[in-house]
Amino acid sequence: MYVQHLSVADFRNWPRADLSFEPGVSVLVGPNGEGKTNLLEAVGYLATLGSHRVATDAPLIRAGAERAVVQAAVVSSGRQLVLEVEITAGRTNRAKLNRSPVPRPRDILGGLRTVLFSPEDLAIVRGDPAERRRFLDDVLVQLTPRLAGVRADYERVLKQRAALLKTAGAARRAGGAGDLRTLEVWDGHLASSGAQLLAARLELVAALRPHVSQAYAELAPSSGQLAIGYVSSVPVAAGNDTGVIPSLETLSASLLEELSRVRPQELDRGVSLVGPHRDDLELRLNELPLRGYASHGEGWSAALALRLACYELLSADGAEPVLILDDVFAELDVARRDQLAGIASKAEQVLISAAVPGDVPPALTGAHYAIAHGEISRGS
Repeated sequence: MYVQHLSVADFRNWPRADLSFEPGVSVLVGPNGEGKTNLLEAVGYLATLGSHRVATDAPLIRAGAERAVVQAAVVSSGRQLVLEVEITAGRTNRAKLNRSPVPRPRDILGGLRTVLFSPEDLAIVRGDPAERRRFLDDVLVQLTPRLAGVRADYERVLKQRAALLKTAGAARRAGGAGDLRTLEVWDGHLASSGAQLLAARLELVAALRPHVSQAYAELAPSSGQLAIGYVSSVPVAAGNDTGVIPSLETLSASLLEELSRVRPQELDRGVSLVGPHRDDLELRLNELPLRGYASHGEGWSAALALRLACYELLSADGAEPVLILDDVFAELDVARRDQLAGIASKAEQVLISAAVPGDVPPALTGAHYAIAHGEISRGS
């Protein structure tokens, strides 16, 4: 799989930009602040419908513009697909597949797969649980695009349920009983979509586990063993490191039971206290929590191992993903640079950004694009 052409309009700092790519290595070179990362971000957005840098779409639209458009021609197994998303702040985004509108933006998911390395990856290791949940869910929607709908349904249920909890809780504090019948209906919706999302995450962690351990051993052979696990607020899924995934019925029943148990606390706080939105990806180095114990280098090795594991998993599942290396080599020592370059040199397509050509390892030779003053010029 490779991106043949990328076009953006009013995306970040770019009023307009067009680039043609070929299989192999393409390097975007230019000073910081010129928009190299923005172009790679646009490619990644088409694969996940999200940015690796911000949680909302509004910052993606150029200042003063009403909308941004990202379009790419993607070639996979000899077949070309044209993917397009129109991003509009405060309104539902729109998408096209082969220039024909689709009912929902998520209908284009699966047309492009990417694995993106960036300095922000360290937040997966050192950041809040939300960063690690987002990491898992972004991989899930590339592996199984229909899960984007499951995730959207779950988030919708959470919002509706939070509103009902606040209303019922306020009524109880005022001396009333509070009508919990509608809340019980939404409990069922949360249990249904939550069980599907939870089962998918458990399966993903089990599939990633051997790849993560192997990648870390290659990146940092003297640092010990990296292991991952899934920490859940749902008792039947808590600490599940066996690879045996409970059935959807079992997960749903456990969710409902736990919701019933914590109902008084939820009414007091006005938030849902049980479900995949409360879970975490656990990272352990030599049986100790990576967060708080790992050195900076060990943290970087863990972040790289997670991304390399995703690359292996996506490659084994279908079309080989496009590798995007966003200004990452400047952050790595020589050993990790060489390890990542060795992996990247075998990929069908690699898109790289760098401030200076010297940041890119010699093993990654290919087309160069100079970016400066809002202009893009292709070199040899």
